[in-house]
Amino acid sequence: MRTRPNLGVLYLLCCASTFLAAQSMTASADRDMTIVPDLSPHRVQMVKVDQGVQLEVLDWGGTGRPVVLLAGSGNTAHIYDDFAPKLAENYHVYGITRRGYGASSSPASGYSVRRLSDDVTAVLEALKIVRPVIVAHSFAGQELSSIATRFPGKIAGAVYLEAAYGYAFYDAKVGDLAFDLPELQKKIELFNDSRADVKLIDELLHTDLPLFERELEEQKRGSELVAQIGSGRALPSKGDMASFAALRSWYAVNMIGGNPPEIELHQSFEANADGSVGKFRPHPAISVEDAKWEKFTVLPVPVLAIFACPPDLGPLIDKDPILREKFDAYKEADCQARAKALESDVPGARVLLWPHVFHYLFIARQEQVLKELRAFVDSLPQ
Repeated sequence: MRTRPNLGVLYLLCCASTFLAAQSMTASADRDMTIVPDLSPHRVQMVKVDQGVQLEVLDWGGTGRPVVLLAGSGNTAHIYDDFAPKLAENYHVYGITRRGYGASSSPASGYSVRRLSDDVTAVLEALKIVRPVIVAHSFAGQELSSIATRFPGKIAGAVYLEAAYGYAFYDAKVGDLAFDLPELQKKIELFNDSRADVKLIDELLHTDLPLFERELEEQKRGSELVAQIGSGRALPSKGDMASFAALRSWYAVNMIGGNPPEIELHQSFEANADGSVGKFRPHPAISVEDAKWEKFTVLPVPVLAIFACPPDLGPLIDKDPILREKFDAYKEADCQARAKALESDVPGARVLLWPHVFHYLFIARQEQVLKELRAFVDSLPQ
């Protein structure tokens, strides 16, 4: 399986804890599923998207333009349980739990970017959702970009909440090791096979190798920061794990307002008999074939992208101002470069950089995100 070097660093730095965006549960007929109260005002339905595969779709109701919410990796649609009802005051809001997570089917394969995005379009067709605005958080940005580039006529707009990184939009000036390393390997193989020509040598000397060297330096810098941050990260105590309500309170303090709805924690952790929080629920098995990535270089739909630039890690590194300064500089340079690329390469894209905001923007800055979302959706032609 091809590795994704930049994203592992990005994920750790943005989420700042091994507990955040936790391992999701898989649903199967013989699994003991804990029933917990779901207080969010949505209707739940299962929609068939593939042979033997159904997805959990949440419908918060509302009228007007449809808005579809896609959760990041490790989360289900319930991560939006507190956010979506407020959005439904203006629009018809849906949330989709991808295959392998929560109540959705967990097949042995079918987790490529293209397959996951096809699942989303299958839901749109099944429920007759016409030209929605799709909102993606974190890694869901790659699924959104797959839809936007292949089926631009199916959606009215694309919103990236901390989701417009290299996996969702690639710019050659910024680069991304997940794509650049395999391409460099192919060129080196050509060179080793004695089929190299002057053009290939020039590309290696003046484009590929300098970019690769810069990306390796950034990777090293990021890895060093991860090691320093990880060594001092706060973990929940036994008391914090005594109940799901207690764990949610721990998130509120340690994740700067990034505490997820309690039911989402039940999607991510098993419950012990005494009501305390148990172990992580496992991710679905992903085959080598499913690990394929796609490079998205154009976004032919209206775009709103919001970056936490740099993201807030709260008490995790606040006690070390020097480390905080280094981390801020590292992340700010990256997201500013990506924002500039979006603005120059995607006509009309609205790109916002919010300093010191938690990765889960729609939780930490709910009202701000709602305001920007409403302005963006209302600006789109009917």
